[in-house]
Amino acid sequence: MRGVVFDGADAAVVSDLELRAPGPGEVLVAITAAGLCHSDLSVLDGTIPFPVPVVLGHEGAGRVEAVGAGVRHVAPGDPVALSTLANCGACADCDRGRPTLCRATTARPARPFTRGGAPLFQFARNSAFAERTLVRAVQAVRIPDGIPPASAALLGCAVLTGVGAVLNRARVAPGDSVVVIGTGGVGLNVLQGARLAGAGRVVAVDTNPAKEEAARLFGATDFLTSADGVRAVLPAGADHVFECVGSTTLVRQAIDLLDRGGQAILLGMTAPTAEAAFPPAAMFLDRSVLGCRYGSSRPQYDIPRYAALYRRGLLLLDELVTATYPVEDFARAADDTRAGRVARAVLTF
Repeated sequence: MRGVVFDGADAAVVSDLELRAPGPGEVLVAITAAGLCHSDLSVLDGTIPFPVPVVLGHEGAGRVEAVGAGVRHVAPGDPVALSTLANCGACADCDRGRPTLCRATTARPARPFTRGGAPLFQFARNSAFAERTLVRAVQAVRIPDGIPPASAALLGCAVLTGVGAVLNRARVAPGDSVVVIGTGGVGLNVLQGARLAGAGRVVAVDTNPAKEEAARLFGATDFLTSADGVRAVLPAGADHVFECVGSTTLVRQAIDLLDRGGQAILLGMTAPTAEAAFPPAAMFLDRSVLGCRYGSSRPQYDIPRYAALYRRGLLLLDELVTATYPVEDFARAADDTRAGRVARAVLTF
């Protein structure tokens, strides 16, 4: 079986992966497409520490191939999008509709794969860069037939994170002002989340001027190549500023751009030891800084909701997919993603 394996030094496409059969409460999925997210690249450069060797990928879609005992909500042949949340479904946070806070989701990663008899770790409880993967039943979300696989794959991370950050975490209200720093896959989904929420002025900021067309398509009313220009557009500051890059400098800028009562929502992944500084006095006018994991999403609820919006023409998915690559071209897809040449690169099987 083919897949992308990172050994701590290099990522390579291999063809000799093996995967065990599904146990109780598990689902075996044949992957058809998987988005290449910056989080995958952050494992390669060490920003996200992760045990190795590991099968990469976490934003996938495919069809159910087999289910373990007790699985009732999906069956072989069903199209599914995969989430990264292997939440338990039984703790207080799950019961309150907050699966991103379930402690089971941060447990030591499983090792369902082997190669040459040696076990490999599963990235984000998902490992979508493989022809087949094994997930907990709660991670397999049934989606309607007819959504192109490359588009369906993005429901599981970029869309959940970006749109969810707007609707679930920030709770942007109609007419609110929004600034989005960084217009990659997540940033574009923050923009369309703001559009869906009925935001008023929506300012996209990205150092790459070539991203303006996509930013405006997804919902930006203004486009800037530097956050220094935001105050010219929003003199009083913004109600919501989303930092989607993972830069401590931009975190500080996000805070500095807030209006009274505004909130900075941090989506970009920084290194675990990175620190950002800001004057606490800046918070006294009811400003706030919000962390946000995975769009504060409830995948079994949110993914079908977003799929329905897509089918009604209200949520853009196809437009996120800049290019598709056979899995063997992983290195080229990674280079294009690092260079900002794509909104989302998608690997296909």
